Amino acid sequence: IATTMQAISGAGYPGVPSMDIMGNVIPFIGGEEGKMEIETQKIMGEFAGDHIEPLPAKMSAHCNRVPVVDGHTVAVSVGLREKVTLKDLIHAYETYTSLPQKKKLPSAPKKPVLYMHEENRPQPRRDAGRENGMSVTVGRLRHCPVLDYKFVCLGHNTIRGAAGAAVLNAELMYSEGLLD
Repeated sequence: IATTMQAISGAGYPGVPSMDIMGNVIPFIGGEEGKMEIETQKIMGEFAGDHIEPLPAKMSAHCNRVPVVDGHTVAVSVGLREKVTLKDLIHAYETYTSLPQKKKLPSAPKKPVLYMHEENRPQPRRDAGRENGMSVTVGRLRHCPVLDYKFVCLGHNTIRGAAGAAVLNAELMYSEGLLD
């Protein structure tokens, strides 16, 4: 279960009219909830020859537009297949690396996931720009009375979610010999 608080910059230009968003939360972003549910299942899925086999898990998303300039925040509750401890999860966040880090690609953040131990983090104003906007910041990990765990994550939508991700993907494709 995921509830997003998406920055106004995510609406593109000219964006949301200022009189509609200032001091307000808009509890609907057209097409976003279904897209998020499907994309999450694909991201968490597996390659199966020439296609991605989506993760066969239920996903529910609620998407809100909020008066924040940059940074999409997501409050997530998850049920896990295996029993793990809070310490295990925090360790996984803090030690996570991927191929761009191993290859030391120019746009790759040193740490793609940053775990914040403070109760009031992550926050868009303070954390969206970490690692040049290319890291995802996670915090508030705790037990969930409905599912297993809940946490908050934050990513810079126009850098990590768009332009920066495109550049990093191109660097990765080039390093893998997929581009001429």
